[in-house]
Amino acid sequence: MYLEHFGLTKPPFKITPVTDFFFPGANRAEILDALLYAITDSEGIIKVTGEVGSGKTMLCRMLLERHPEKVETVYLANPSLTREEMLYAIADGLNLNLEGQRVNIILQTLQNHLELKLAEGKRVVILVDEAHAMPLETMEELRLLYNLQVGNHKLLHIVLFGQPELNEKLSQPNMRQLKDRIVHHFAMLPLSQNIIETYLQFRMRTAGYRGPPPFSSTAAALIGKASQGLMRRVNILADKAMLAAFIENTYNIEVRHVQAAIRDSELTPPAQAWWRRKNIAIAGISILSAATIIAGAGWLLGSMHASKPGEAEAKLLITSAPHITPADVTAVATEGAPMPSPPAATRIANDGHEVKLLIPPAPQTPPPAATQASLLEQRLAAAQAILPKSSKGSASIQLYYTDNVTPARIEGFLKRADKLGALQEIYVLSVKINGRKGFRVLYGIYSSGEKARSGMRQLPQRFLDAFAPTIYLLQNSPVS
Repeated sequence: MYLEHFGLTKPPFKITPVTDFFFPGANRAEILDALLYAITDSEGIIKVTGEVGSGKTMLCRMLLERHPEKVETVYLANPSLTREEMLYAIADGLNLNLEGQRVNIILQTLQNHLELKLAEGKRVVILVDEAHAMPLETMEELRLLYNLQVGNHKLLHIVLFGQPELNEKLSQPNMRQLKDRIVHHFAMLPLSQNIIETYLQFRMRTAGYRGPPPFSSTAAALIGKASQGLMRRVNILADKAMLAAFIENTYNIEVRHVQAAIRDSELTPPAQAWWRRKNIAIAGISILSAATIIAGAGWLLGSMHASKPGEAEAKLLITSAPHITPADVTAVATEGAPMPSPPAATRIANDGHEVKLLIPPAPQTPPPAATQASLLEQRLAAAQAILPKSSKGSASIQLYYTDNVTPARIEGFLKRADKLGALQEIYVLSVKINGRKGFRVLYGIYSSGEKARSGMRQLPQRFLDAFAPTIYLLQNSPVS
């Protein structure tokens, strides 16, 4: 619909994997090169895991397209097969007509064919997409096929693509023989916030766009936060934001277009971003929804005090639409007054056109004793002491990062973490975010990204509710 408006030759943000749009950034090209090497010269089963929409199927299709001539591939797109159905599917992929044959005949024919391919100097590789959905007995049959060999040469090589649930399935006791044969594991991590804008521009250029960057930096940042770095979500939000800009007859995609895309996609941006903009008109928000949602976001935001005694006013400008979803809420602080803590909201006044949340000032917290280091100083020191000693490949769970360096705000979060018994697992890094001083807040130290991902499921529920945790690799982490 908007192709001609933006001067595009094809849709830039289709969610169907198209290899022309393979993004080489965020280590995707390096993973592809490693996979090409592994299926050409290495032994053992290969495993690639990542969240839904992280780009696994695209990577699988790139292997199908770029594999060397001496490699012959069989692609299993539907892993929900019985043992016999999988054998038929592999035979079909090798152009062997074995329909109606008994299992022992299929196995013998497959072995004879694979020995012939080996004699011709070729490798046969099975690519299993969505492998986490494969039944256990089918996985076991796959392992038995992998055991086929002549001399020291394996006749079959296997690459498993799956969601993190694949790791759980392989951790079951009856899967230990298959797990022991996995010699290469690649994790598809979400796109980091600072690469989202590059990704959007890459897709646009590939689709034929030749103008200046259409997505503003703030719009790209909001897409990154709302999508949590997952490519499929990024594509959905970018596509809908472009449609919103097209309807407005503008070539610049701004925050308001992304907000419309988020509402339409039923994706809610992280709560800590809700309070950063001032004086934004909100289409159709009910008084009850505003009070409920703002109060619920308070645990994350922490303690912020009114600039003067008495009740501070948080103004929400209202239009006529009757319904709203949580993603529509953007709280706006009165000019000249910082936003007070949402949980303190006790009364709501409505004059017909403007809703005012009347909020008493939060109680003052006594400052810590001069001789005792603050919690923030303690957790900064803990990061200084531990992170430089982290082994190669070690990882942590990033809860959030912020360019709001108000110590009282971080202290409030750390005090709540202490009440949860989680303070000793918190590490705070002082970092630069878009050229500004900021904090990166991490949870736990793990020996690998896979163990960090497992640890993510053990996070305190409050952290899971308040943040969008991601895996953070530590080996290149600057500590300042």
